[in-house]
Amino acid sequence: MTTLESSVVKAASLAAVEQVLELHAGDRLTRAEFERRYSAMPHVKKAELIEGIVYMPSPVSHKRHSRPHSALTTWLGTYWSATPGTDAGDNGTVRLDWENEPQPDAMLRILPECGGQSRDEDDYIAGPPELIAEVSASSASYDLHEKLRAYQRNGIREYLVWRVWDSAIDWFALREGHFELLPLTEAGHYHSEIFPGLWLDPAALTHGDLAVVLAVLQQGLASPEHAEFVVRLQAASGRSTS
Repeated sequence: MTTLESSVVKAASLAAVEQVLELHAGDRLTRAEFERRYSAMPHVKKAELIEGIVYMPSPVSHKRHSRPHSALTTWLGTYWSATPGTDAGDNGTVRLDWENEPQPDAMLRILPECGGQSRDEDDYIAGPPELIAEVSASSASYDLHEKLRAYQRNGIREYLVWRVWDSAIDWFALREGHFELLPLTEAGHYHSEIFPGLWLDPAALTHGDLAVVLAVLQQGLASPEHAEFVVRLQAASGRSTS
């Protein structure tokens, strides 16, 4: 065998050894191995590692996921646009710990330079965003079980779950290491404790009345609390408000 032939055989052997296995729902992987396999499968649009187990959601319907998802991101995006120092995302991978790499439906965070608890790492978000939101089928979903525990342990400050089949929204706040449901105001609204001015009419959202959802949000954005929050974020980043 010539030197060239030997090199070709060696390269082929190495390629066979280094072949990346496909992701499968239920696989138990480290985060590094999960990322390696996920990156090698560009045709896969969504896969998550939760408590060391791979989840690969089925294709979703427009009525039960796509439309609610769009409403949710419109609401959060409106807040983001009015609140310098914050950042929002849609279906972005988040590196939480070595057993958890979710791809939440939506998230809102305070930028690192403004005092936020997450950071940018290799074009991903690393660490816990302040708020994560998920569109879920029902209370039986892993969003309210395995994922909730992982988010709680990793310090997600607020977690919103829209249970579409149940026409209900649960908004949790992290208190002393545990998630507790936020109370509704007398008007039947949720007010974020981490993002002043982020107000939500859950009944309007679940009934598809986006105009009312955005009107209530505008009330929150016009509140003194929101104005003070923007000033604090700008001061933290060293930017002047003038």
